[in-house]
This record gives sequence, structure tokens and C-alpha cells, in this order.
Amino acid sequence: MNKMKKTGCIVALCAFLSISPAVHADDIQDANKLFKQGLHAQAMEKVDAVLAGKPKDAQARFLKGLIQTEQGDASAAIKTFTELTDDYPELPEPYNNLAVLYASKGEYEKAKIALEMAIRTHPSYATAHENLGDIYAKMASQAYDRALQLDKSNTSTQTKLAMIRDLFGGNAKSSRSTKPVIAALAEPAPVAPPAQVAVAKLPAPKKPEPVPAPVAKPDADTELLKVTQAWAAAWSAKDYRKYLTFYAAAFKTPGGMSRKAWEAQRQQRISAPKSIKVEVLDAKVKVADDSHASVTFKQIYRASHLNSTSAKTLVWVKQDGQWLIAEERSGN
Repeated sequence: MNKMKKTGCIVALCAFLSISPAVHADDIQDANKLFKQGLHAQAMEKVDAVLAGKPKDAQARFLKGLIQTEQGDASAAIKTFTELTDDYPELPEPYNNLAVLYASKGEYEKAKIALEMAIRTHPSYATAHENLGDIYAKMASQAYDRALQLDKSNTSTQTKLAMIRDLFGGNAKSSRSTKPVIAALAEPAPVAPPAQVAVAKLPAPKKPEPVPAPVAKPDADTELLKVTQAWAAAWSAKDYRKYLTFYAAAFKTPGGMSRKAWEAQRQQRISAPKSIKVEVLDAKVKVADDSHASVTFKQIYRASHLNSTSAKTLVWVKQDGQWLIAEERSGN
């Protein structure tokens, strides 16, 4: 298994969103330099000063989460990164850092959900894929440990558990010697699309971990609200390929048209306007069972050629651990 950096080695933020004013960029860079020097209290003062004027600034909020992590305040860092995913569901890095924090607490199910969201928003995000593999391995280790507690004579389980321990144990020494890698903030570019951020990988255990108490499943309402926001973000970004990944293979197309014709229609309607902004307001979740749910909300659609407000319901179905849209309904 590849080397994994400790949670404390999360590196500082690069350019996250659009261009920032020069003064604002200087303040963030100064805070980042202080962070790299280990002057966390001073760095936090700089970040708080930026957020006093721009409370929604993604760069400052991400850096605040990094500082809180380094200060050992995992609960505050989790709150910061969670709020960042609520406001910017299209960014994968906050989800990845949430997974690192959850994993450090042994909450692997929550870590898995966060990494799945990171991959959904950015399918080519290699770090999240690797971290998800490590989470699966750790969850498997827990299951094998429990199986051996119930049947110590099970040689097949003993072999599987030994293989997983060998995979992690082989990197234990290199993991302990890993030093923090701190990257300076990138200078604002004339045009800066959302940039990827180098973030931490999950920590490798130095020894087999005890089997923790069962972890409660994440709130389905929260998961559905986040995936609905991610769907709207893909539409707003005019990324029709990513937009289409939210729909189930058995999606009920309007008017009974073929899936191919519907996809071609959606591509044309998403590509044609110069700009699109889709907002999801007053969303309400109704869960039928573990695999079926619906989200009803007020949809505000603004484009270069049209503005409209309407009630909408997305009917979701869970397949292979992912929520996908099975049907769209207009009106209450």
C-alpha cells in the first residue's frame, strides 16, 4: 500500500476559486506563510481578519480548517470543512479532508461517505480514490477481527487479516518519518478556474486497531441534500457530462423519449446559454427506505436568455452506494 501522510501534514491551500483582490491575496499568502512556519495562532488571526470582511471566502475558510487541524481541534475543523462542503459542494478537497479527520477518530463509515462525495464531484481525484481504498481495507480489518473473536479457529480469516496487516505494516516506518509538506498559495491568475489542492492522505496504523463500537450511519437527509446541491452545481457549471452522471440508467425521461434523445436535448440546452445559475432553496427530504427517497425544493434558474422559479422534486434511488436520479417532477 502506498505511503500515507499523517492528518497533521495537510498542506496549505492553493488558488481555490476566482480571482481575489491584491490585498486579500496578500493577507491569505501571509497567513499561509505563518501556517507553514508553525505559527498557527498568528496565522489564525490573519485568517479571521480576512473572514471578517469576506465571511464566505473559500480560501480563508479552507486554511482555517487546516489550522484548526494542526492545533488539534478536530471538532472545529470538521465543522469548518462541513460548512465549506455545504456552500461549495462542487469542490472535492474539503470532502477529502473531512474523511481524514473522520478516519483519525475511527469513524470509517463517515470517512467513506465523504470520499465518495469527493469522487462524485471530481471523478479523476486520485488522492480520494486511494484514500477510499485504504478505508475499505481498514473496515475489512475490523470485520476480520470481529470474525476471529467469534471463531478463533477460522484459518481463512486469519490469513486475510494477516495480509491486510502486512499491507499497512510495511509502510509504518516511512509513515512515522513523513514530514509536513507545506505549499505556498498560488499567485492570483488573470483567469483562475477552481484549482485542485494537494491534501493529506489517510494515516497508516502502526498496529492493529481494536474493534470500536458500531458507528451510526450518516444522516440520509444530509447526504441527499449534498448530492442535490452537487447536481445543481454541475448544471450551473454547464458541465453536461458530469450533470448526466447524476441520472440512473432507468431514469424516467419526459414524454417517453429515448434516453439518447433526452441526453442530446439536455446537452443542447446546457451548452446553448452563455451562463447558467441554478439555486436549490427550501429543500425538504422524504426517505421511503434505505434505497428510495425524494427531495422537493424551490428551483431558481437564471440564464443569459431566461429566468424562472419553480417547484421541483427529484426522486432518488441508491445503487451501488450512490444516490442517482430516477425521476424529475415539476410542481409540488
